Amino acid sequence: MSTSTSVTTTQQEGSVRLAAEAQNKLSDPATDATFQSVARGDRNGTMKLRGIPTFSDPLEKRQWMKEHMAVAFRYFGKRGYNEGISGHISMRDPILKDHFWMNPFAKHFSSIKASDLVLVDHEGYVTEGGAQLPINEAGFMIHSEIHKARPDVIAAAHTHGIHGKTWSAFGKPIEMLTQDACNLYGRIGLYEDHAGIALSQEEGRQIAQALGKDNFACILQNHGLLTVGTTVDEAAILYSMLENSCHSQLMAEAAAANGIPKKIITPEVAQYTADTAQNPHNFYTEFQPEYELIVEETNGRVLQ
Repeated sequence: MSTSTSVTTTQQEGSVRLAAEAQNKLSDPATDATFQSVARGDRNGTMKLRGIPTFSDPLEKRQWMKEHMAVAFRYFGKRGYNEGISGHISMRDPILKDHFWMNPFAKHFSSIKASDLVLVDHEGYVTEGGAQLPINEAGFMIHSEIHKARPDVIAAAHTHGIHGKTWSAFGKPIEMLTQDACNLYGRIGLYEDHAGIALSQEEGRQIAQALGKDNFACILQNHGLLTVGTTVDEAAILYSMLENSCHSQLMAEAAAANGIPKKIITPEVAQYTADTAQNPHNFYTEFQPEYELIVEETNGRVLQ
C-alpha cells in the first residue's frame, strides 16, 4: 500500500470514528429540558415529547432513515424546490459510516421512494445495497466534503429553490426580520466565491469551509441554499425555514425600496429565540407533521 493510500485510509477511519462519537452525544429527549420546555403535558409531568428515536437494530435504523429521507424529497417536491436535475440530499449510512445515501440522477423529488435511494462509498461510486442508478456528480462533490469536514452531520440538503437562489445573488446574510428567521440566528454561513457547477473536490472543500464548524446552514452566492442536520428531518425543515426567510427578505427589501422602513429583531431577542429552537430534537419534531401528511397522502407508498 502506498503512503498516500495509507494516509487517505487513516483519515477516513478517523472521520468514521468522529461521526460515531458525534451521534452518541445526542441527548435523551425525555430529559432534555430545553426540548421539553416547548410543550406542556399533564400536571404530573409524565407526558413527554418523543424527539428523535433510538434503535438497537442497525438495519431497522437504516430503513427508518431511508423512509424519512424519501419523505424529505417528497416534501421538497411539494414545495417546488426541484429544478431539472439540480438538487440533492445526502445521508450518512448508520452501518457503513463512510457510505452515503443520495437521490438517483434525474428523478423528480415528488416520485422518490425509499427503495429509489442510492448507496455510494466515500469516493462517490454506487455500491450494492441500494438502487443501482447513477447519482449527480456535483452533488457528491459538495456533500462528500461536508460530511468529511463535519462528522456531526448526518444529512445535508442543497437545492435551487427560487427565493433562496434569488436572495443569494446579493451575497448577503438574511436579517432577523421574523421570529421564524431567529430559528437560524448565528448559524448561517456565506459562500461568496461561486465558480459555476461544482465538479471538483476543491469547490466542495470551499463550500464546507464556508459552512464552518458550527453552522447548520449556508447561503451559496449566485447558487442556492445548503442546510445540514443530525437527522434528515432537521436538514429538510431547516432548508424550508431558510428558503422562507429568503422569501420574506425579498418582499421586505421591495417594500423598503418604496420607503417603508424595516424593523430588525434585536440580537438579544434573536438569541433568546435561537436558544430554545436550535435543538436537534426540536427541528426533528418540526418536520413530523410534514412526514405524517406525506405518508398519508401517498398511502405509505413513499416508504416502499
